[in-house]
Amino acid sequence: MSQTVGDFIVERLAAWGVKRIFGYPGDGINGVFGAMRRSLGTIEFVQARHEEMAAFMASAHAKFTGELGVCIATSGPGASHLLTGLYDARLDHQPVLALVGQQARTAVGAHYQQELDLVSMFKDVAGAYVQQAMAPAQVRHMIDRGIRTALGERKVAALIFPNDLQDLPYEEPPRAHGAVLSGVGYSRPKVVPFDADLQRAAAVLNEGKKVAMLVGAGALGAGDEVAAVADVLGAGVAKALLGKAVLPDALPFVTGSIGLLGTEASWDLMQHCDTLLMVGSGFPYSEFLPKEGAARGVQIDLKADMLSIRYPMEVNLQGEAKETLKALLPLLVRKSDRSWRERVEKSTARWWKLAEDRATAKADPVNPQRVVWELSPRLPDRAIVTSDSGSCANWYARDLKLRSGMMGSLSGGLASMGAAVPYAIAAKFAHPDRPVVALVGDGAMQMNNMAELITLAKYWDRFPNKTWVVCVFNNEDLNQVTWEQRVMEGDPKFVASQEIPNVPYHKFGELIGFKGIYVDDPEKLGAAWDVALASERPVVLEVKTDPEVPPLPPHIKLAQAKAFMSTLAQGDQREGGIIANTARQVLASVLPGEK
Repeated sequence: MSQTVGDFIVERLAAWGVKRIFGYPGDGINGVFGAMRRSLGTIEFVQARHEEMAAFMASAHAKFTGELGVCIATSGPGASHLLTGLYDARLDHQPVLALVGQQARTAVGAHYQQELDLVSMFKDVAGAYVQQAMAPAQVRHMIDRGIRTALGERKVAALIFPNDLQDLPYEEPPRAHGAVLSGVGYSRPKVVPFDADLQRAAAVLNEGKKVAMLVGAGALGAGDEVAAVADVLGAGVAKALLGKAVLPDALPFVTGSIGLLGTEASWDLMQHCDTLLMVGSGFPYSEFLPKEGAARGVQIDLKADMLSIRYPMEVNLQGEAKETLKALLPLLVRKSDRSWRERVEKSTARWWKLAEDRATAKADPVNPQRVVWELSPRLPDRAIVTSDSGSCANWYARDLKLRSGMMGSLSGGLASMGAAVPYAIAAKFAHPDRPVVALVGDGAMQMNNMAELITLAKYWDRFPNKTWVVCVFNNEDLNQVTWEQRVMEGDPKFVASQEIPNVPYHKFGELIGFKGIYVDDPEKLGAAWDVALASERPVVLEVKTDPEVPPLPPHIKLAQAKAFMSTLAQGDQREGGIIANTARQVLASVLPGEK
């Protein structure tokens, strides 16, 4: 049997090192699926329950491995379903390739069933490279250029294959005018600024007396260099959400997360520093950085378009975090005055004590902060933790202490609900020997995470390490938005939009062969985590949490506090519980002098 275009696609992907594709089948892409079957396991196919989840898995694969993530879908709705997960990859600068089917070439333009203008549809999310194949000899350079673009630019690429083309005999491009002969392979370059620019940056940092660092996803893998620079400069280090795993949270100069999900220690660091060094972060909220003019700035980022767009930097260095910090370190002068570092460490210690007090405070029935607080000391070595968007992301950001060698991520730039379980599944495929924990709110669980538990049920027994736990925060409320309504808008909870059905998630887990655990007593949380993390099969740990514990930042502005009081004056559905359990925390967090 001669090689088809579909066979060549699979062969070429394997030549590029692709080992796994996440997706869902359909007649628009059957030629490629037939080729995967014939390839005898050359590339592993992971069948998600929904194409959006497959794209999230591809994004997570890229995050947890540094490799190309690949997803596949059929034409029409299969293709359109990919978009949310692909936007997650695009906004978090992850290399992902989408393979998409299309109707037959003779039907394109005929308003045919499941025919969409896919090139136009993918143009934004995959604008770096999106092409539709129309001839067999075109496929070779499309695959090569698409993958090289995704890897080199850390962006999403999309390749569209009409279904009739996939079954045609493959033809190599001719050595003729109008044809191109492409090749496989990409080596990531070493990107380091010129010496003169490093000297300018060092001069700014050496002159600073109170240096703050902010690290993000671009600094992952550069933890030793970040710590070394922070030590020389006597700096405190705050972490953007995607950079949570850059440094262990136990380090006394690491102030934790920053911004809406941040800590008081990070706020204090940014408001009182005189110099800011930002490394590999696109943290979006400028109001949590120093006031313009209050601090001199140096930024390191691999992407030029991310430089000096959050804070006006004096020196902008385009380069990889690890290599640039290594080149910068010999130029820095160790600060003999350690009073700023001592202040940072005291502030951080106060924060952790406050976090513990808040996590162990009484709630009805379980304080959601305590769920994560109890998990932290129990996390197995080398664990991978994923979080969904919503109020659970606050507890992941503030209360979870990652140790050296651990990994963690979530949907960052897109902040999409529904990513935690597909992320956790992709993490297990990428690192089958590592424990994985997913933190999910009940809203995201109902939206699409429950279905993906079925995906894990299909595959879990192949993993050598069986530890895979999803913890569901069941508070029957779309809690983050409820609190945003109260504090940002001054509106009471809108019951019609915010209340969601009570679902026995742990029983659903048992229904599909998992271990189910239910907790509504805070004193039983620790033991529940112990059982879950020791289980020889996946676990759904459902905790009945109190929706009236505020997930908003401890540094509430006066205007937000006034809006919150306006909410109470108008009569919130659970006004009594709010006043009893949370009003004191919110009002005590008002920043002095903020209006």
